[in-house]
Amino acid sequence: MSSGPGAASVPAPDPHDSPPTSDTRPRKSSMFSSLKVRNYRLFFMGQVVSNIGTWMQRIAQDWLVLSLTGSSAAVGITTALQFLPMLLFGLYGGVLVDRLRKRPTLLVTQSAMALTALALAVAVLTGHVQVWHVYVAAFAVGLATVVDNPARQSFVSELVGPRQLQNAVSLNSANFQSARLVGPAVAGILITGVGTGYAFLFNGLSFIAPLTGLLLMRARELHVVERAPRGKGQLREGVRYVTGRPELIWPIVLVGFVGTFAFNFPVYLSAFADDVFHAGAGAYSMFNTLMAVGSVAGALLAARRGTARLRLLIAAALVFGALEIVAATTPTLWMFALLMVPLGLFGMTVNVTTNTSIQMSTDPAMRGRVMALYMMVFLGGSPVGAPIVGWITDTYGARVGLAAGGAVAAVAAAVIGLVLARVGNLRLSVGWHRGHPRVRFVPREQEELAPAA
Repeated sequence: MSSGPGAASVPAPDPHDSPPTSDTRPRKSSMFSSLKVRNYRLFFMGQVVSNIGTWMQRIAQDWLVLSLTGSSAAVGITTALQFLPMLLFGLYGGVLVDRLRKRPTLLVTQSAMALTALALAVAVLTGHVQVWHVYVAAFAVGLATVVDNPARQSFVSELVGPRQLQNAVSLNSANFQSARLVGPAVAGILITGVGTGYAFLFNGLSFIAPLTGLLLMRARELHVVERAPRGKGQLREGVRYVTGRPELIWPIVLVGFVGTFAFNFPVYLSAFADDVFHAGAGAYSMFNTLMAVGSVAGALLAARRGTARLRLLIAAALVFGALEIVAATTPTLWMFALLMVPLGLFGMTVNVTTNTSIQMSTDPAMRGRVMALYMMVFLGGSPVGAPIVGWITDTYGARVGLAAGGAVAAVAAAVIGLVLARVGNLRLSVGWHRGHPRVRFVPREQEELAPAA
């Protein structure tokens, strides 16, 4: 069930695939091997600073809305507005990304997000902020993300090439989650000390780092990737490409369920901090920080793997859902907080494994559209899921909301695992190996040959 460039991630061979060549086959290497590439190193360092600001704004935004309204549903609406553009226009963003040069595109989108953060900082610091200002800012960031997200995802392959893609994607995730260790902690200090406005200000200024990195890159060292020409039907072409390949469509369906119902942590964690444990913004930032510890560990472990396996994705999604159900029943703040670490680890494993397997199984000329569809489903599900889980949380309590999200993730993983097994002509095998129980999928041919043996 391993995947490679153009290789199916399910056991059954795909007629559309071609065998990977020695130039593109992923290989297991050191944990930080892609940082040897100068352009990627500039990209990575710029994202370190910007990601810290992004996490600071996430915490500040959620807490600001909760302070202004006292409603978890309002936090869900904010999250929904931020990801609604991805749901509405995500595929069109992918078409644009496949046509445009990635570096100039990122210069525009990153600048737009910086200006939005600075505008919100001015509104808060001058004392004129209202909840609708936050709604507008969240929607504006979402519009920029429609193009920025698939552009950043697909730009990685131009920075490092196919052989380092697995490592670079994993390090990007580690980068983002490492910033989660710093951003929420600093945001918590700023919120309790001087207010949310300075968190928005820091985020706006933090975009100077990635913009500088993009300007300093050497264009001649970028890996040439074919751009799609202008033409009719490119959106439909991208959808047909994905739906015709089981190794792409089913992981996207799975992360759709997980992203829509189980990854709504702004709603869940703010409600647990405020309503369940009555611990305030400090506990909310602590929950996010501990989750980031697990996420960094999951991303770094992924950076050491040479391939992304769908069986790992299914197992991680099952465990992730089960852990959310367990966390929903914990009686004390500290037990709940400690469970954030494994939740972060398995959640990041789901994220990185899906991202990598999809990128490595997609033709370069289609990557923008495929990644846009992936991000549209993963992030764009929040406009549907966030208000629903926010309403459940407000009506039935945070524990019921979190448990319901975990149940959806676990059931979706189990069902899609069985679908992929059927597509790959596999069966479930339960037995013992060296004195330990072992559950795995094996080819059905083994079952048919067993009586003859």
